[in-house]
Amino acid sequence: MLTQSSAEVVTATLPAVRAHGEAITRRFYQRMFAAHPELLDLFNRGNQASGSQQAALAAAVVAYAEHLIGAGATPWGPVLDRIAHKHASLGITPAQYTVVGRHLLAAVGEVLGEAVTPSVALAWDEVYWLLAVELVAREARLYAAAGLTEDEPVWRPWRVTARRQETPDVVSFTVTPDDSGEVPTFVPGQYTSVAVDLGGGRGRQIRQYSLAGRPGAAHWRIAVKRLRGIDGAPDGQVSTFLHEHVTVGTTLRLSPPFGEVNAVAGDGPLLLVSAGIGLTPAMAALEHLAVTAPQRPVVLVHADRAGAAHALRGDLPRLHAALPNLRTRLWYEDTSDVALPGVAVEVTGGRVDPESIPLSPDAHVHLCGPLPFMNIVRGGLLRRGVPVERIAYEVFGPGMLRG
Repeated sequence: MLTQSSAEVVTATLPAVRAHGEAITRRFYQRMFAAHPELLDLFNRGNQASGSQQAALAAAVVAYAEHLIGAGATPWGPVLDRIAHKHASLGITPAQYTVVGRHLLAAVGEVLGEAVTPSVALAWDEVYWLLAVELVAREARLYAAAGLTEDEPVWRPWRVTARRQETPDVVSFTVTPDDSGEVPTFVPGQYTSVAVDLGGGRGRQIRQYSLAGRPGAAHWRIAVKRLRGIDGAPDGQVSTFLHEHVTVGTTLRLSPPFGEVNAVAGDGPLLLVSAGIGLTPAMAALEHLAVTAPQRPVVLVHADRAGAAHALRGDLPRLHAALPNLRTRLWYEDTSDVALPGVAVEVTGGRVDPESIPLSPDAHVHLCGPLPFMNIVRGGLLRRGVPVERIAYEVFGPGMLRG
């Protein structure tokens, strides 16, 4: 907890920090990258260019300060777990928190100027280090659980053993360890980070991809959607590289599995809701249940532009055969291609209507898809009486769900 004197200062200065939050975080990233350009490899440059990373950091710092002074309603345990898993998947070290703290506090002073007295600087330094210490402790536990030590890197070489073009914009890769070691198991809903060297002086970039195959198998599987720029925005660097340059035999560097979300939580009815490439953790859940709990009642709801855009759709007949209590409800904007031989699925035109999702009153729910989609579905399910603690979701990128 904050000391009493710092709590008073933070309470008094929080409105100014909130008002100038994005200016502070913009200046923070400018300072830090100028002093430590190697850290550019850890950050999504697309999110940096769009400003979404700066906005997310500003919102997080303000929300955590509100939490410390008792002015915020955000339950911070789950938020900290989510951040810690993402940091662990990037190989963040305790020493890097010192670098971040130095440049973040310096940015506060540069933006707010003379308003940052020694007592103000001390109070916000205390806020930052309370947050940092909590994250470092969580991340240390995650590294230990993954069998990693301070001297052992997160990254491990994996070899691509199969590549399949799922749709015009989605490719799936099957990978096995290139060091002949064991394949770590994972919980459906977890992800791996993939680090690629882009070449041409562009450095390294890292992205997270949900594990789409069966936990406990002798290989991992990921599905990668090629991100194409819209309205002048650039194409996704990593997804484009993976689509254009990675073939069978390519070696990739992957992290251990991380992610706090369990897509198969509970032992009663399960509702899996996805859109677009967000289907990958749902597919891992089905693969897992087909082996471990084939009688479990499961409803799969998926939204996509069309059948031809629905990645991994060809796996559904096999999974339906293995899961007799699986019900699939699809929403396609274009319903001209809906056939799935041997599978009785319900297909509706347009976008998902949360009121029409088949829902058991005691179901556990897992969501994955674009943030606006998940906000709409989660809000609808909450209105229909699903308790908030029974709705799990995964967010990739700097955004968070409302409420």
